[in-house]
Amino acid sequence: MGKRKKLAADARKEVKKKTAVAELNKVPTSPRKMRLMADLIRGKKVELALNILKYSSKESSNRLEKLLRSAIANWQAKNEGARLEDSGLFVKTIFVDSGFQMKRIRSAPQGRAHRIRKRSNHVTIILDTNITTN
Repeated sequence: MGKRKKLAADARKEVKKKTAVAELNKVPTSPRKMRLMADLIRGKKVELALNILKYSSKESSNRLEKLLRSAIANWQAKNEGARLEDSGLFVKTIFVDSGFQMKRIRSAPQGRAHRIRKRSNHVTIILDTNITTN
């Protein structure tokens, strides 16, 4: 491996060391409903995001709270010895992708049938540390 590639690879490793990723797949909620909660916590500090999710009355907030706690645990596993309070951890990226759709039939008047699409989604959350260099 050349020197330039090695430096680039080392830089990528340092960036991955600071970030933590958690994924939640095949959630039986429509992506639109999940995105409403995801938009509320995007870019927020972890403590504030947990409070927002904890006191929200939406069903999807429970799943997102559990996913956020999983991402925090992943970050702590990568950075042993680092304190969560001092790290300045925040939600860098959160996105909701559409998953599979179960197609069902509902009977309609005059012998017709309407299609029901039961949607699902996949959620990915990336946490990063807010290190300020002076």
